[in-house]
Amino acid sequence: MKEHPVVGLSISAAALLAIIVVVLVKGGHVRFGPALTCTLFGFTLAATGLAPAINTGLAALAGLLASF
Repeated sequence: MKEHPVVGLSISAAALLAIIVVVLVKGGHVRFGPALTCTLFGFTLAATGLAPAINTGLAALAGLLASF
């Protein structure tokens, strides 16, 4: 079965961003409340019409970074 590359990119980006958030919260740079607010904002934003544009932008950024 052929995997869709955007799905792999989305999972990798989500995992990387989750690790960054955990490190920032644990390090005391970001408090739990604002981190939770931003996470909930992300889930809400994913349900809007902007989600495809954001995914396209992230895919383009990943392609740009992969070309280096």
